[in-house]
Amino acid sequence: MRLAYADPPYLGCGHMYTDTPQAALRTYDNPDAWADLIQRLDTEYDGWALSMTSGNLHDILPLAPREVRIAAWVKPFAAFKPNVRIAYTWEPVLFKPGRDRSKEGAPVGRDHHAANITMRKGLTGAKPRTFCGWVLDLLGWVPGDELDDIFPGTGVMADVVEARSSMTDDFELVALDI
Repeated sequence: MRLAYADPPYLGCGHMYTDTPQAALRTYDNPDAWADLIQRLDTEYDGWALSMTSGNLHDILPLAPREVRIAAWVKPFAAFKPNVRIAYTWEPVLFKPGRDRSKEGAPVGRDHHAANITMRKGLTGAKPRTFCGWVLDLLGWVPGDELDDIFPGTGVMADVVEARSSMTDDFELVALDI
């Protein structure tokens, strides 16, 4: 199965990517670039997931096909900003599972995940390992599936895929609620 995960610079956040080669990522400040990305994901992949900020959900959700679902990454620890009354402690993840049934081998999971943000990973918006594993579960990923990380950033998604791919059959992955 061919699956994809996309974590582009969030709409309106292009100013955070001023250094070369990230300057090209500023194109994602344009909703048309998001529409093109969603079209590519839906055309080229059996299943996909797309991260965004909650403030962009109203703009981006109408660009997605009807069968797409919304999952939530809840961040128990998040940065509070001066003069911002409500902290933004969750991010939506649009997803279209490649496998949607556990009888097809897809792991049983939840449409929300609680994990702290990463700190000092060298890239704005770097995701934690547990988040990457949760996205794989949303997609119904099983060893042998192909996963394209469209915006690889720190490479953590590839590391998680490699780690899961090398698990032996007698190892059961257990999600822990902390």
